[in-house]
Amino acid sequence: MKNILNTSKLAVLGGALFLASCGNQSSTSTTTTDSTTTTETNTMSGKPAGLKPAGPAPEWGPTIHPEMQTVIEKLVSYGDKPTESLSAADARKNHTPTDAVMGLIKENNIAVPAPAVDTAGKEIPVKGGNIHLRIYTPKAGKGPFPVIVYYHGGGFVIANIDVYNASAQGLAEQAGAIVVSVAYRLAPENKFPAAHNDSFAAYEWTLKNAAAINGDPKKIAVVGESAGGNLAANVSIMARDKKIMLPVHEVLVYPIAQADMNTKSYIAYAKAHPLNKPMMAWFTEKYVNAMAEAKDPRISLVNANLKGLPPTTIITAEIDPLNTDGMMLADKLKAAGVTVDSKNYEGVTHEFFGMAAVVPEAKDAQAYAAEQLKKAFGK
Repeated sequence: MKNILNTSKLAVLGGALFLASCGNQSSTSTTTTDSTTTTETNTMSGKPAGLKPAGPAPEWGPTIHPEMQTVIEKLVSYGDKPTESLSAADARKNHTPTDAVMGLIKENNIAVPAPAVDTAGKEIPVKGGNIHLRIYTPKAGKGPFPVIVYYHGGGFVIANIDVYNASAQGLAEQAGAIVVSVAYRLAPENKFPAAHNDSFAAYEWTLKNAAAINGDPKKIAVVGESAGGNLAANVSIMARDKKIMLPVHEVLVYPIAQADMNTKSYIAYAKAHPLNKPMMAWFTEKYVNAMAEAKDPRISLVNANLKGLPPTTIITAEIDPLNTDGMMLADKLKAAGVTVDSKNYEGVTHEFFGMAAVVPEAKDAQAYAAEQLKKAFGK
């Protein structure tokens, strides 16, 4: 699969739910449809049988778990040029971890359930243009449902709501909530703080229109992965500062939280896959107007005023340059008096969260996130 995800592929990807997230890159807004695949899985464990890496653990990740390594080997096999060596437009054409996951699903005949959500698209105005939202609504239940505003990853430069379709859908299904997935504008076409402002505009829209989409306006949470984790936290900060309703909870999955690229995890996992230190430098340069802006508290969250933020769940991956970012942010939030619950998953890399079809830790992480959200919603 290359740049454009067609409807049938999105259906399979979306139908995987919490089986596989973070996928192919596309600026095309597509509505998912039902799709089923009838093949065998190991129903006792919920894991596919026989997925083993072809070679030894990579030098950059000696503690990597076999299932995670299988995904990375598949991703590397596509032979794409390094992201940091490309223009943003060309980098968006590279294969992604979902290509690897979906390839493994196909090769190993892993069953993909039909979606349990309906989807709809919505264009909303923002300063300087418009952005697209994809709204996922559970098929079961009558509502009003709690609402999750979801922000995808990609370093503010690559990826979109198609890339993270299954993450958004999995959250909707497991938490029993409407998910509003936000296609904020990307850099370098839209420099800092465009993505941050778009993200807050989408949250404001959701507050005002929750009832109209069968949502409960008093039960709205924010969730984000990687750059999206940074955006979700900023939405909470902006809501506090503008004195509008705070999210009832925020889930930050391996968030970008500071600008120092010489932390313990940046050094240890400088050459990791699918995210490494050169890529993070490339992302930063593409998003900011000048490198000094990387220290702005909106990007370096550890320097922000974090008091009065909603209860927060932080999920980190061991083999990830951003591992220290997440842990530093957890400590800063706690010091600011915020209730924090966090888990670090060993043996896995950045982007593991959506890979439950082949990575057991992902299945656990998704269930953990959903449970935290349900508690916040009073479910």
